[in-house]
Amino acid sequence: MTPTRSSVRLSDGRELIYFDESPGSSRSSFQDTRQLPPPPPASQLRYDPLTDEWIAVAAHRNTRTFLPPSDACPLCPTSERFASEIPAPDYDVVVFENQFPSFSDRIVPDEITQVTDLVPVRPGHGRCEVVCFTSDHNSAFGSLPVSRVRTVVDALADRTAELSALPEVAQVFPFENRGVEIGVTLHHPHGQIYAYPTVTPKTAAYLRAARRHFEKTGRNLYADVLAAEQEAKVRVVAANEHWTAYVPAAARWPFEVHVAPHRQVPDLPALTDDERDAFAPLYLDVLRRFDGLFGKPMPYISAWHQAVTGEGRELGYLHLQLFSIRRAADKLKYLAGSESAMGAFVNDIVPEAAAQRLRDI
Repeated sequence: MTPTRSSVRLSDGRELIYFDESPGSSRSSFQDTRQLPPPPPASQLRYDPLTDEWIAVAAHRNTRTFLPPSDACPLCPTSERFASEIPAPDYDVVVFENQFPSFSDRIVPDEITQVTDLVPVRPGHGRCEVVCFTSDHNSAFGSLPVSRVRTVVDALADRTAELSALPEVAQVFPFENRGVEIGVTLHHPHGQIYAYPTVTPKTAAYLRAARRHFEKTGRNLYADVLAAEQEAKVRVVAANEHWTAYVPAAARWPFEVHVAPHRQVPDLPALTDDERDAFAPLYLDVLRRFDGLFGKPMPYISAWHQAVTGEGRELGYLHLQLFSIRRAADKLKYLAGSESAMGAFVNDIVPEAAAQRLRDI
């Protein structure tokens, strides 16, 4: 069932959207009682000529909220004792503009247009949103019911469609960071959406490889990779009628799984109802296997790779990348010299062994 969508404005003008599972319900009557200062202007984008990449400089993010106590969590519903980012006393799924965004549509003319002749500067035009998966502060995505995961997917699809239509947005990236080891600043179960003004370096690399493969074979690269994994079977962790979860043959991370639809689609809005329904139980199964590896909550990053909005969109293939930096019960994989300085990954665990351990949970 499609969730009921209602939108309100917070006291500083930022948009907040409720996605309610009860038919006809709306929480938009609840108003933000706080007196907030205006949101910060957009960040700077500075061009790095050595790597052909744009780097965002967002100094206002250095003051963002950091691991507050549970009774002062800005992602919990508003109560009599504390007014949070969500004015309603309860909610199912809610999305709102980030108070400390890396990218924004609030553009203020900047006196700096270049740092040197080789380093131009431009506004970080785009949008950053927060996605709260549940009002339960002590829950986790892997503990959500299948119906709630479907609501989250519908919310992400809604936001992807709307943000992709903005002329300044090059790609839309929904993701979740989980665990203090990953660097979360809020414990409440939540994710984020970045609407980037440029194509990210990882996506640019994907597009270059996909274009070469298409010019050589006339086929989609990710579709061929998925077909090869399905045929090999040895790295497949779980599958159903519409999705396959597998460990990539050249996985960078100790435990890494891709969850991919069997049909090439560019992004979340393109998924059918059946595909959205089938995703939830498979993904929850994989998350619970991650938590079962070491008998405790697994820190992870869950990243939706979607097609870009412009040139190269036809090469995209929607898939979810789930990975953890934990390589043993008491050990983390740090991105040290080779990974951080050179971008050359060295994995500590053989992908086939990782897939077998996940299947065994």
